[in-house]
Amino acid sequence: MAGRIERRLKELNIIIPKAQQPKVAKIKGWSIIGNTLYISGMIPQWEGDVRFIGKVGVDFSIEQGREAARLSALNVLAQAYNALDGDLDRIIQIAKISGFVNCAPEITEVAAIVNGASELFLDIFGERGAHARIAVGATTMPIGVAVEIEAIMEIEI
Repeated sequence: MAGRIERRLKELNIIIPKAQQPKVAKIKGWSIIGNTLYISGMIPQWEGDVRFIGKVGVDFSIEQGREAARLSALNVLAQAYNALDGDLDRIIQIAKISGFVNCAPEITEVAAIVNGASELFLDIFGERGAHARIAVGATTMPIGVAVEIEAIMEIEI
């Protein structure tokens, strides 16, 4: 890492995990086209240890769902770190994130859960972390995780 984002991560006492290869799908964790970085959907895991398996509203509270979203967003940053050769300062703008929440049908606070990811990006990147977003409740998720987050970022080439 280099520069201001590294300093900001230290200020916030945030550690980015090592990027993991997708567990099930035969996809890349990231792809760059022009000055756009696309990050595949990331699940809540810490260096390969998958966490938050289950449904928000059944197995987890709304607050725990927010924690799962935050951990998924950290894995988005892990993929960006790899894609950008360790220089997160190359991120000009988090353009959009998509958040998917494995939840019980009565859970309507899906946006509040995905805020766990949105707030992490804002805390780290400030205004450059402000983004468009979709938050969707789902009946099932890959390997049963509670949350999955994907992102699109504008980057310096």
